Amino acid sequence: MKALVVYDSVYGNTEAIAKAVAAALGAGARVARAPDVDPTVLGELDLLVVGAPTHGGRPMPSVQAFIDRLPPLQGLPVAFFDTRSEGRFARMFGEASARAAAQLGERGAVVVGTEGFYVKGKKGPLKEGEMERAVAWARAVATKVMSTAMQGPIDET
Repeated sequence: MKALVVYDSVYGNTEAIAKAVAAALGAGARVARAPDVDPTVLGELDLLVVGAPTHGGRPMPSVQAFIDRLPPLQGLPVAFFDTRSEGRFARMFGEASARAAAQLGERGAVVVGTEGFYVKGKKGPLKEGEMERAVAWARAVATKVMSTAMQGPIDET
């Protein structure tokens, strides 16, 4: 599967998840920081995965800028993950994954998965078991993309 995992990270937690997701997707997956990716040249991807820390209920600005610069995605399967804390303010503002997934859908993508991974406190580290959850999530997303590619359009429910 030809996949690109685009992310940005402040404390390294989102980067660790992005690398685990790419490894779980297999040899055809690449990882790149959002500021280093020209979103108009996504090529012949089978899957785009985007990840960001949650800042005020939204993706961090560099990832939001990447999303804002995306061309029409014309049915491209896309998944989004965020890293977040379990604090009171995080619950109040929400998570980045739901908002970003809606934005990607507005650009014509078919959202095949969203997930949030938890960090301890503001800076981390990741909570125990989150790396394993990231691998399992990535494999489930890949299975969904591969099985539906052979069967027809992806059901977004």
